[in-house]
Amino acid sequence: MDSINQNQEEDNRADLSDQAAVEKIKELVEIAGTCFFCTRVGTGESSGSRPMSVREVDEEGRLWFLSPVDSHKNQEISEDPCVSLFFQGSKHSDFLVLHGRASISTDKGIIRDLWSPFIKTWFTEGIDDPRITAIAVTPESGYYWDTKHGNTVAGLKVMIGAMIGKTLDDSIEGEIRP
Repeated sequence: MDSINQNQEEDNRADLSDQAAVEKIKELVEIAGTCFFCTRVGTGESSGSRPMSVREVDEEGRLWFLSPVDSHKNQEISEDPCVSLFFQGSKHSDFLVLHGRASISTDKGIIRDLWSPFIKTWFTEGIDDPRITAIAVTPESGYYWDTKHGNTVAGLKVMIGAMIGKTLDDSIEGEIRP
């Protein structure tokens, strides 16, 4: 048999659940920082999509955002809490999509924990702006695409593989279920 037919399946699949899923979510969200936050995904209608900065990923894997109470996104979440979040951390890796349910809170303690002075750009009255709400997204499922050893090693493997004519794939992907 020639070498093409002797290729073995690559070990580039790793589904993650529980704490391993939460850790991967934290890792990839920290790299990306922002996502496309999509609402109305449960209605079958065209979803509202907008870039949003993640303020925190907590120990349970919930993602926290700050949003104006009178925003379209808050209205859409009130009508249908199903959301999807799309992250891209770099040009060739650190991709993540999460599907879950969003909830809106006006708890001032949560808002204080998520606050930074930079956010005053959107909430001109500061931390006590009456329009501020916190959105928690609890992921129910997702999928990630990443590298096993980081972008530098992955890039070197691609270059070496191209020179020797052999696939040296450093990718890893899988389902996420926190």
